[in-house]
Amino acid sequence: MLLSLVLILSAFGPSSTLSFAEESSTQDSNLALWESVVPLTTTASFMNTGAHPDDERSHFLAYLSRGQGVDTSFLLATRGQGGQNEIGSELGDGLGIIRTNELQASSRVLGIDTFFLNEDFEDSIKDFGFSKTPEETLNKWGETETYERLIQNIRAFKPDIMMPSFRNVDTQHGHHRAMTELTLKAYEGAADSSVFPEQLEDGLTTWQVKKLYLPAETEDQTTTYIQIGIYDEHYDMTYPQLGEKARYLHESQGMGRDVGDGPETVNLELVKSTVGDIPEHEESIYENIPYDFADYANTLSKGGNKYKQKLIHLQQDLEKVKSAYPNHQKVLSQGENAYKQLQKIKKHMNKDKKLSDDLRNTLTHKLQVKEEQLSTTIFTAAQLEVDVEVADPQLTPNDSTNVSVSITNNGTSKIKDLSATLSIPKEWTVKGQHFTLTLAPGDHQTFDFNVTAASRNYYDAYTPNAIEADISFKTKGGTLTKTFTPEERVALLPEVSVKPAPENLVINTKEVEDHVAMDVNVEKFVEGAMDTDVTLQLPEGWTSEPELQQVSFASDEKMKTVSFTLSPPQNVEEGEFQIVPQAQIGNETISKNIQLIQYDHIGTNYYVSDAAVNGVAFPLEYPEGLKIGYVDSGFDKVADQLSNVGMDITQLSEQDLAQGDLSKYDTIVTGIRAYLSRDDLLQHNERLLEYVNNGGHLVVQYNKPWDNWDTNTTAPYKLEIGQPSIKWRVTDEDAPINVLKPEATIFNYPNSIKQSDWEGWVQERGLYFPMNWSDEFETYVSVADPGEDAFEGGLLKANYGEGTYIYTNLVWYRQIQNQVPGGYRIFTNLISYPYYEE
Repeated sequence: MLLSLVLILSAFGPSSTLSFAEESSTQDSNLALWESVVPLTTTASFMNTGAHPDDERSHFLAYLSRGQGVDTSFLLATRGQGGQNEIGSELGDGLGIIRTNELQASSRVLGIDTFFLNEDFEDSIKDFGFSKTPEETLNKWGETETYERLIQNIRAFKPDIMMPSFRNVDTQHGHHRAMTELTLKAYEGAADSSVFPEQLEDGLTTWQVKKLYLPAETEDQTTTYIQIGIYDEHYDMTYPQLGEKARYLHESQGMGRDVGDGPETVNLELVKSTVGDIPEHEESIYENIPYDFADYANTLSKGGNKYKQKLIHLQQDLEKVKSAYPNHQKVLSQGENAYKQLQKIKKHMNKDKKLSDDLRNTLTHKLQVKEEQLSTTIFTAAQLEVDVEVADPQLTPNDSTNVSVSITNNGTSKIKDLSATLSIPKEWTVKGQHFTLTLAPGDHQTFDFNVTAASRNYYDAYTPNAIEADISFKTKGGTLTKTFTPEERVALLPEVSVKPAPENLVINTKEVEDHVAMDVNVEKFVEGAMDTDVTLQLPEGWTSEPELQQVSFASDEKMKTVSFTLSPPQNVEEGEFQIVPQAQIGNETISKNIQLIQYDHIGTNYYVSDAAVNGVAFPLEYPEGLKIGYVDSGFDKVADQLSNVGMDITQLSEQDLAQGDLSKYDTIVTGIRAYLSRDDLLQHNERLLEYVNNGGHLVVQYNKPWDNWDTNTTAPYKLEIGQPSIKWRVTDEDAPINVLKPEATIFNYPNSIKQSDWEGWVQERGLYFPMNWSDEFETYVSVADPGEDAFEGGLLKANYGEGTYIYTNLVWYRQIQNQVPGGYRIFTNLISYPYYEE
């Protein structure tokens, strides 16, 4: 497969005979040029902080970056691993990969940098689900490490202004509150050399943010109003509309909405400032902060006077570059002049031994940012079309691929001393002729390379650029270099992937099965024919039949499945265990599972993880002959997990709900948020209520109040889900459960529920607790987060006609999918209720 990245499409002069494609190409080229010159005339910088992908203030950032040219960034803590997925089945780390890529795609629309505090899949700074307090959040993240990384990123980016996306108030997510709390603390900490001094030893310098703002929620809080609902002819939309264009890329969260072209105001409260007292009102957030090099020159005092005229001259040159738009040739010429002037200032600074450290650090940073921006402008104005083509982007150890870097000069100037080199991972090797040349207008040149992936450091989705091309050419003042990557990710993968099925395994110690079936899906990534031996690494006392499966792939074969029959010992102990599939290729043992993550809006990605079956053994009773119908919502895997322990589960189709005989099921269960995802459930809810009325048993798992839930008609009796939802949840997974009716059937049949069954829960106790319900419902448990009033609506049961109806918002699906024994045992009791005999 050939992969390419085109930096700038060919530009054409105005003509009445332009085709649609040519006109579109011209518009794209002009927009790229415009986006490159906008940042040149300001030195201002801004950092927005938050906790999750989608926390960025997209409308405001679009205005700052694309409208004002401010050097803008978004720094966030996590990758959104703890959320739900509205476009696919990926959860956890797989979802984190999706949301990371969605944010990066969104940020490209906004023209901003993104920084994650979360560094890898094992990192403690992750989205662990909803939290009510910053204390709980920072306890789980590790406050010192989180703060240290925040300080490091501030010192690297050096923003003039910072703004967290949320206020630290009790109506906000604890993750949001934690980041706001740390951002306020970092305002002073980043400038203090005694705070993480080892960062300074590694080359960073302290940095004093000039102002810190919070979003204003009331008029009394507001220091400044910023009108951002401004139409931009270059995008043919307003900045809020551009912000929504970016938000639409958060598809896994269902983000993005259509907004009109009317006015929109951003209201901010100035809470910290080092450039003067905090006023009641200010006209601009950049009052008293140098906005460009001319402003900065006027702030220089003794020791900096010699740079005043140089900086003013540089600012004038930068203004000329922007004024030359949309003429590519003029922008190129003026850009080279500005670049030359900038290099002179840097050279002078390097020789100046009397320059103070603060002045040197600040000036060096501002000039470095401007040098990078000018480089982009010059490349764009030169109209170099760069294609990085990788013949085979999916590599295996010691595999080789050809890489070609094609460069076309679509401009009107000669490009001198043009060269291309590749940047590759350590241990990889590259062969190719390095040379320089002059590329005349209209000419084309290809640089050919061959890369060998001599490593087993497999693909990491959070550091995806394995192959990059560095393109250099000579300009006034020096040599410019810009880095380009292939459009599709280059991934080093193991020769095979081994994926066990099932991925989780429950052994019921009440009646240990003699045989347990297990498949291993073996997927080949290496090219050509291949043989491998597949085995299972088993817990002590287990056996496998056969012990080894030989697998042979022909060149054109990709996937095969081998089956094993496992025999656990009859006295298997309660607790956790692992079964690890292994593929032997030569002297290499491979136990990796490759998850392909592929969506149009973010391209192709891979999640490389350890292949293992996570097992747990515990006693579980359920009635023989219990028949369950499950209305799958697509948001949970409870039906699959219950099937895996041997229960008779039928997933109900649209036809089943519309016309099927529901009476043949002892119990029907609806998946979480099923009234949102299953229109047919909404349409045929009356049939479910009729099923209950005729003697059926219905268990409804939680829904959000806006998931097509009608307080008066969805359940058989009035049931109102709590709002605002932040207040109607228990986020402490260890919050004590008070069983209100311990003698009740659901706590005694078929499993005798003990306090230990409420222990070891994951993520939370319950979400979207009901706030009001009819007297027909009985309550069975109460639970509360520390220091809060208890909720009694986590488990509600009502008789309706001849049958029974249970509504429960305790998070059974998280417990069952995470192999929590108590979750299985209590939920089994809930669905076994019809079998109980007095």
